[in-house]
Amino acid sequence: MAVSNSITAILNFIIFLSSIPVIAAGIWLASKPDNECIQLLRWPVVVLGGLLLLVSLLGFVGAYWNRPGLLAVYLFFMAVLIILLLIVLIIAFTATRPEGATHPVAGTRFQEYSLDGYSSWLRRHVTSSGSWPNVRTCLAVSDVCRQLNREFSTAEQFFAADISPLQSGCCKPAAACGYKYENPTTWANPENPTADPDCLLWSNEKSRLCYECSGCKAGLLENLRQEWRKANAVLVAAVVVLVFVYLVACAAYKNAQIQNISIRYKHGWI
Repeated sequence: MAVSNSITAILNFIIFLSSIPVIAAGIWLASKPDNECIQLLRWPVVVLGGLLLLVSLLGFVGAYWNRPGLLAVYLFFMAVLIILLLIVLIIAFTATRPEGATHPVAGTRFQEYSLDGYSSWLRRHVTSSGSWPNVRTCLAVSDVCRQLNREFSTAEQFFAADISPLQSGCCKPAAACGYKYENPTTWANPENPTADPDCLLWSNEKSRLCYECSGCKAGLLENLRQEWRKANAVLVAAVVVLVFVYLVACAAYKNAQIQNISIRYKHGWI
């Protein structure tokens, strides 16, 4: 087996092992309540991790046993996989690059969010009138807000908690509305209600809460932004490794072809 083939076989075994954290990152993303409710963003990393595993096995077999045909198929699918990863990365970086429009809430550890700070592409695909009803229904039956009632029994505990952006936007009214705390998802009507649409949309009904509020939509986008920023690090590392292995595999494929031509020439087959 040529040196480049040996290197390719070893690197593809490493890729096989590295596909495990990629799949794990995809499963972690898919298990988050926000991603569970957005099918478009839920499974791409898991699928890419699975493809990475299969392609690495193909490359290992083709390089180790010096099979030019398998290496050619491997190189084709590797190129496709690199392109797909780059597309996902570009979309992820474009959608998560802007910092969300945030402002702290006095006397608490959490922040509130507005839609203006997020990419138009992400807003269009998640919070549009065609997408949000399904997302809203999914969030309402999830454990996102019920979890707060189990964890915090007093106002002091709740206001000192580091709740998620999704919980901050969807499970309580905006601080500016002036509602009075009773429990994390039950608030007494303010004495002087404001005309802010989010304030008027709040309801103590557990199926409604603030799921129609713009603050809830912004909190969901902030959750997505934070989670995908973490996943992007795994994807960038995967692209770097794949490009390097692809270049070595090209050399292995060339060597395999030269070796086969030499053997056929030696035996007088050509």
